[in-house]
Amino acid sequence: MPDLIAWAAGLTWAEIPESVRAAARLRLLDGLGCLIAGVRRAEAPAAEQVARSLGGPPEATLFGHVAERHSPIRIGAAAAAFGNAVAMHALDFDDTHATGLVHATTVTAPVALALAEQTGASGEDLLAAYTAGLEVVCRLGAAAPHAFHARGVHATSACGTIAGAVVAARLLGLDAATTAHAAGIAASGSSGLLEFLHTGGSTKQLHPGLAAHAAIVAARLAAAGATGPAGFLDGTNGLFAALAGRAPDAGMLHGGLGERWEAARITVKPYPACRLSHAVIDAAALLRRDVDVSQITAVVVRLHPDALPIVGGAGLPSTPYAAKFSAAWCVAAMLRDGALPVEVFDDPFRPDIVALVRRVAIEPLRQDVPTAAADAPGHVRAQLAHGGVREVGVPRCGGGADDPGLDELLVAKARANLGERAGAVLAALAALPTAPDVKELVTCLA
Repeated sequence: MPDLIAWAAGLTWAEIPESVRAAARLRLLDGLGCLIAGVRRAEAPAAEQVARSLGGPPEATLFGHVAERHSPIRIGAAAAAFGNAVAMHALDFDDTHATGLVHATTVTAPVALALAEQTGASGEDLLAAYTAGLEVVCRLGAAAPHAFHARGVHATSACGTIAGAVVAARLLGLDAATTAHAAGIAASGSSGLLEFLHTGGSTKQLHPGLAAHAAIVAARLAAAGATGPAGFLDGTNGLFAALAGRAPDAGMLHGGLGERWEAARITVKPYPACRLSHAVIDAAALLRRDVDVSQITAVVVRLHPDALPIVGGAGLPSTPYAAKFSAAWCVAAMLRDGALPVEVFDDPFRPDIVALVRRVAIEPLRQDVPTAAADAPGHVRAQLAHGGVREVGVPRCGGGADDPGLDELLVAKARANLGERAGAVLAALAALPTAPDVKELVTCLA
């Protein structure tokens, strides 16, 4: 069976089916929109400040920011990738691979953009490296579904560091053996604790930035002669044993490479909240059409058992970011407003939403056919003042790879997030496969 890392190191753009190429370009568009939206709303000022202070040679651009005389901010590639990755993930609006429960683009794209700019890589080189990185991070997460999260580890960070190192190694021109060392070094730096779910903190927003920075450093270390352990994935103390507590599914990790594309199954978020709540948010949107919300006396939300520790917490969220990880709050907001835009999370203490949150109970979902938590059905039941009951269920949330309206959703979302940059970014991405470098895209984002 071919090795995932060696395969990813040698993958060419010509070997990637057109459907997967198109999916990758759209996921890149979605990620760039999330990045600019995060910058526009100043969601990650600490990361921007630190990225600037890290400085370094002018290798890559910190997107969405300008220095004196409106010139772009160019700093070291690792520092730029750090700042851009945090901004991309700051709103929790970026894509997710449902089975692996990883945010696939938020580490791989900032690494690819920074090193493509540094090395003068072509648009095709950037896209091939990015697509390879998507496949690596998705397969790593999906090889042990929910296992990282069950151990209190953020899979995006743990798996993204390795995938980012593969992206970096490709763009630095490293061979397959050296790329494997880069991935092994990156695995030793993989981390990302989920303690923020219990005691707060902004660490989850920082995880992709730390992973992107570590990925580039790992690739540079490998290029300089440092080595990583051969068993960094499935060894006695490799990634899966140490951080997931189980052996990986070898078929998911290495099987069907070049034939089955997990990168084509990456879902897009319609709402800027944890993906594990999206199915019940969709159900709440449908329920709202059938009831007078003012008559609701109680609400029962049913979630996949694996989602309960992450979004099923009792009590009111204490911060805007915590509201994104409260299924009860998100359902209440959808019932009140009929929408869940970025701005609604600015005030988690809005009285009408809080009043409804207090009426929400969370129960585990019982399923005849097991699914991953992010692919599970969503059910919401409302008790009404006159004694009636209304219940709505959806088989899975919107934004999936098989959603017939996905492309339209994604482009509309990106246009809204990119604002006045949207037209130029769309044009630059369309031209990227044949572009000699990434300057035009960088200019649009700077």
